[in-house]
Amino acid sequence: MRIAPARVGDAEALADLHLDVWEEAYAGLMPASVFAERRARRAERVASWHGIIAAGPSDNLLAWADDGRLLGFSSTGPGRDDPAEGLPPLELMALYVRESVYGTGVGHALCEAALGAAPAYVWVLDGNERAIRFYERQGFGFDGVTKHEDVGLERRMVRR
Repeated sequence: MRIAPARVGDAEALADLHLDVWEEAYAGLMPASVFAERRARRAERVASWHGIIAAGPSDNLLAWADDGRLLGFSSTGPGRDDPAEGLPPLELMALYVRESVYGTGVGHALCEAALGAAPAYVWVLDGNERAIRFYERQGFGFDGVTKHEDVGLERRMVRR
């Protein structure tokens, strides 16, 4: 496996991966209509990823299998929450891997490549127990803050 920054030519594969991993991660936590609506807007997702990557520099890392399959991705950036809350300045905005590689270390490798040992925070969908356990193993813990999004209740986890 290799981890590398996303390139403009990766936008389509990344958009497809993003659609796939959402369905794998959130099955049973979101209605199927959410996934269908996202799939119906695939072209917009490809264009969005293309624009994000082209704007550079990329804070989006991709995990590639030795055979060239895209296994997962992470996205980091300056925190979007109020800095007055005393949060770390870095936010892990996304970290997803294919279900077929759950428990193999791909997610951990992406997290390490994206954050190292830096303090950071991440929002997790309430009820996503696999993700919660993963982030706890990476040193994150709940800070008691929640927010309601279209997809459901999200809970903030922080690593200091």
